[in-house]
Amino acid sequence: MSVLGALEPARVMHYFEEICGIPHGSGNTKKISDYCVSFAKEHHLTYLQDEYNNVIIWKDGIKGYENSAPVMLQGHLDMVCEKEEGCDIDFETDGLCLQVEDGIVTAEKTTLGGDDGIAVAYALALLETDEYPHPPLEIVLTVDEEIGMLGATALDTSPLRAKTMLNLDSEDEGHLLVSCAGGVTAQVELPLSFETGDGEKYVISVSGLMGGHSGVEIDKGRANACQILGRALYELHKEIPFSLCSLNGGLKDNAIPRQAEAVIVCPEKWQPEINTKIAEISSEIKHEFLETDPLILVEVKKTTIVEKELAMTKDSADKMITALLCLPGGIQKMSFQMKGLVQTSLNLGIMKTERDHVSLSFSVRSSVESEKRALLERIACLTKTLGGTVTTNGDYPAWEYLENSPLRDLMCRIFEEQYGREPIVEALHAGVECGIFAGKIPGLDCVSFGPDMKDIHTPKESMDVESVKRTWEYLLEILKQLK
Repeated sequence: MSVLGALEPARVMHYFEEICGIPHGSGNTKKISDYCVSFAKEHHLTYLQDEYNNVIIWKDGIKGYENSAPVMLQGHLDMVCEKEEGCDIDFETDGLCLQVEDGIVTAEKTTLGGDDGIAVAYALALLETDEYPHPPLEIVLTVDEEIGMLGATALDTSPLRAKTMLNLDSEDEGHLLVSCAGGVTAQVELPLSFETGDGEKYVISVSGLMGGHSGVEIDKGRANACQILGRALYELHKEIPFSLCSLNGGLKDNAIPRQAEAVIVCPEKWQPEINTKIAEISSEIKHEFLETDPLILVEVKKTTIVEKELAMTKDSADKMITALLCLPGGIQKMSFQMKGLVQTSLNLGIMKTERDHVSLSFSVRSSVESEKRALLERIACLTKTLGGTVTTNGDYPAWEYLENSPLRDLMCRIFEEQYGREPIVEALHAGVECGIFAGKIPGLDCVSFGPDMKDIHTPKESMDVESVKRTWEYLLEILKQLK
């Protein structure tokens, strides 16, 4: 039974609900890609599906627009898969459980995937009918945007003719995005040596954090569970002799980690001191992040008593704790040109203990290329000092502001006519695929926009139905005037 069936715009909501029923997390996009291909076949549209599962669908301009310049509509097929503790959904095989309350769409205990499922829904609703005036369309739907814009990077753009691009991957209605930061993922690996640790086993956990997108929400000052855990271990280690067994936290390098935990081994006689110290640390942390993460909690729980537990050597543990304490995190510099814009930042998104090393995955962002490189050098320098290595992947360019943009001017004028106010023209401290396409297609004029969505990349993600409707009407008017 349809959950969104009574909502407008009906066809947009129809396709969004269908998309939500198809598993389409990053790295798991074959089914959603095939769905788009089946749609193109059903509607007798020319399409291309590449080896990465990117999809391009072409549609001729309607009568009167046949000779107009083509326009590209672009979004991505994958979503960030995050869920609440205790949620048993399998993102590899299960669709989402949608719910609507007071005009707000959410998914039960999981991310919604409005980022960027709504772009796909807009595109399909536009492609299925000749009801709306529009020039020739090139619908470009990429994969794995959320894990480094891999699909856009790999896409062969030579079949595309459009020099005007509407990117539908923004989350604030009334905001026109015209520039963004570049970024790169830095993978730190610190080698481990192990020995036998005697005593009782404890799990120290950090939980209850807000999390969020590591680009657009890095300015909110939210706590990073992995780095809070490092601080807790450092404070504990100053007073109590324990052996560190493992460290794990975070799921995505582009999401601020909401949870992290460490397993330690310590003689039983230290249990009262451990409990007391962790309680003190938790109280301090909670006070510091009362406004941004009011539910943050650092706690310790004793688990199974073991005679011999494999633990890191003191040297390995010291280096790990030093790395978590000293590697930079969060905002590094604000822009002087655009008030309120983060210029350079990084986020430790994933921490995982492997057989012989601990891996730390950082998302590094900057709208200034030299600052991005300098920050990478800081990470590499400290990592080298600690005996580790750094590799990079998913490097993408910044999208530079165009002084002369006919598309931006048109969209500002239409917005004022429809809304009775000026739009907010802005730059974003996050990677969007516009930068990739602008780098591949010389002379590309591009603007990114979209309906209101909140708390993306978290299980609290929501989408405003009325905003979806207004944005749909705005999109249709833009296409009508691009004759």
